[in-house]
Amino acid sequence: MQVNSSPISKRPVDFAIIIFFIINLLFITYIIDLEQLVIADPNHFNYPAWPPSKFVDLVHWYGRNFDPVLMARPAWWRATIWIDSLFFGPFYVFAIYAYVKGRNWIRFGSIIWASVMLTNVTIILFEEVIGEHASPHLIRVFLSNAAWVIFPLIVLYRMWRSVHPFEMKMENQVN
Repeated sequence: MQVNSSPISKRPVDFAIIIFFIINLLFITYIIDLEQLVIADPNHFNYPAWPPSKFVDLVHWYGRNFDPVLMARPAWWRATIWIDSLFFGPFYVFAIYAYVKGRNWIRFGSIIWASVMLTNVTIILFEEVIGEHASPHLIRVFLSNAAWVIFPLIVLYRMWRSVHPFEMKMENQVN
């Protein structure tokens, strides 16, 4: 029996995961999240060189209107942002390549990423529900965070099933 990597066109779930990773890399990690590291106090700050001021304003608008913990920025919150910036960002670069090319070496890293992401999001959502900075708009906040629960679960399922998640088995045909 021969084993080959399936082309990305035959892996629509992986294509969705790749799009999710691209959005996280280019928008969430190094614009939205980075804003929360470069601006310690969103009530007294000067606009940084990066991220662009329109995105800073967007983050602050969302925080003021829906997500108080985003504006409070307690130490544990900033720790999750540091994890995103230092570890998840580089992971996304490697993962995008590996998922596009069907490289099995990303399996273990994907399982770690999904596990840590689910842990972080669980802690954040717990705060949103009953924490010191609980959100008055739980449905909106839960919907805003849903992808960071759904995609890690998909990745866990996808990577846990096989040591070779990108390979398809093809029976040798006798002509």
